[in-house]
Amino acid sequence: MSMIAGPLPGRLKVMHGFGAVAFGVKDGGFSFFLLPFYNLVLGVDAGIVGAALATALIIDAFADPLIGHLSDRTYTRWGRRLPWLYLAPIPLALAWVLMWSPPFTGVPTFWEIVALAVGVRLLLSACEVPSISMVPEITNDYVERTTLFRYRFLSGWVGGLTMSVLAFTVFLPTPESQLQPDGYAVFGMVGAVVMLVSVIGSAAGQHPYVARLPDTAPPPFSLRLAFADIFDAFRERAFVIFAYGALAAYISQGVTLSITLYVIRYVWQFSELAFKLYPLALGLSVVAMFLLVGPLHRRFGKPLSGAGGALAALAIAGTPYVLYLIGFWPQTGGALSTGLFMAFMVAANTAGVVSIISATSMVAEIVEAFEERTGKRAEGTFYAGNWLIQKSATGGGILLTSLIVETIGLEPGTAQAAVAPDVVANLALAYLLVTAVLALIAAFWLARFPITRADHEARIATRIAGERAVAAGALTHK
Repeated sequence: MSMIAGPLPGRLKVMHGFGAVAFGVKDGGFSFFLLPFYNLVLGVDAGIVGAALATALIIDAFADPLIGHLSDRTYTRWGRRLPWLYLAPIPLALAWVLMWSPPFTGVPTFWEIVALAVGVRLLLSACEVPSISMVPEITNDYVERTTLFRYRFLSGWVGGLTMSVLAFTVFLPTPESQLQPDGYAVFGMVGAVVMLVSVIGSAAGQHPYVARLPDTAPPPFSLRLAFADIFDAFRERAFVIFAYGALAAYISQGVTLSITLYVIRYVWQFSELAFKLYPLALGLSVVAMFLLVGPLHRRFGKPLSGAGGALAALAIAGTPYVLYLIGFWPQTGGALSTGLFMAFMVAANTAGVVSIISATSMVAEIVEAFEERTGKRAEGTFYAGNWLIQKSATGGGILLTSLIVETIGLEPGTAQAAVAPDVVANLALAYLLVTAVLALIAAFWLARFPITRADHEARIATRIAGERAVAAGALTHK
C-alpha cells in the first residue's frame, strides 16, 4: 500500500527532490573534474585513473546491492529509509573533502585513488539508494512517480551545475587555475557542505510524510539469503532489459560529461567567458526536461520516451562534430562557433536527460512486477541495482574518456594552443563514434522494456482488490 493516495503535496515533491542535490554534486564532480584533476593537475596517468575507478566499481558491485537490501530490511519507527539519510551524509562529507585534497604525499597511487573513490561511492550509495527507494513507497501512480523523478533530476542537475558554475567562476576561473590544486580543494569543501545540507534537509522535510513503522518486521538477517534475494531480483526480466539500455545511456552521458573539459578546451577553443557560461547554458536543458518529460510519458510512455530521447540526443549532439570534421563549421573559438555549439548542446542535453529520467522511472514499475511474482517488495535492491548501473556508467565513461585521451596522445598539462590539429580532430572523431554506438544500444533496449502504463495500472488494481478482499475477510471474522 502506498503512503499517499492521489496527488502528492507540493512540499513533499520539493523536499524529496532536494536530497538529489548531493548526487548532482558528486556526479558533476566525478564527471567534469575528477579525471582532469588527477590527470592534468596531479600528474596521474589517465589510464591509471580510469583503471582505479573501474576497480572501485568491482567493490561496488558487491556492496551496493547489499546496501539496498539492508535498506529494505531496516525496521524502525521512522520507517526503512530515514535512519540512513540522517547518518550517512556525515562521513560522506568528509570523504568528499579528501577526494579533492588527497591526504597523501606525492602523486597519488592507483590504490590510493581506489580507496578514496570507494569511500565516496559507498557513502553516497547509503544516501541515494534509501532516498530514491522511497518513490515506489510514496505513490503507486504512474505519472506521479514521474513527477517525483522530475524533481529529483531537477535538483540533481541544479546541484551539479551550481557547483560547476562556482568552479568556473570562483574556484577555477581561468585555464591556468584549472591546472592548480588549490581551487579543487575549495571545490571539495564547499561541495561537502552542500551534500550534508541536502541529504539531512531532505530527510527532515519528508519526515512527517514517511516516518512510520513498516507493516511487517523482516526475518533474521542471513548473508547467504540476502545475496540469494538480490540475485533473484536482478534476474527479473524487466530489470535485465532495463539494465542493458540504461547502462548504455548512462555510459554515453558519462563520456559526454567527463570529456567536456577536453573538447570545449581543445576542439571548440572556449574563451574564459564561454567556460563560465557553459554550465548556465546546460541549466536551460534541465528546465526544458522538467517541462517536457511529464507530457512525453503521458503521450508515449516511458520506454518510447527513453529510446526516442537517446536517438534525438545522438542526432543533435553529433551534428556540430560532423560539421567540424568535414570543414563546414565556423572558425572555432569565435562567438558564432561558441554560440552555435552551446545551442546544440542545450537541445541535445534536454533529449539525453529525458532518456535518462525515463529509464530511471521504469525501475519503480519493476518493483510491483517482482512483488507479483515473488510476494516480496525490494525497492532498495532494485534501486541499488540502478545506482550500481549509474556508477558503473560514470566509471565506464571516465574510463572510455581516459582511453581516448591516451590513444590520441594528449599529454597532461598541455596548453590550449599547443595541441596539434590532427590530435584535436581525432578527439572529436573518437567522441562521436563512441557516443553513437552507445546511443544506438540504449535506444534498442529501452524501446523493448516490457511494462507499459496499462500493465502497471492493471497490476496495481489487482493488488488493491486483493488487499480489500483480505481486509473485508478480516472484518467478517471479527
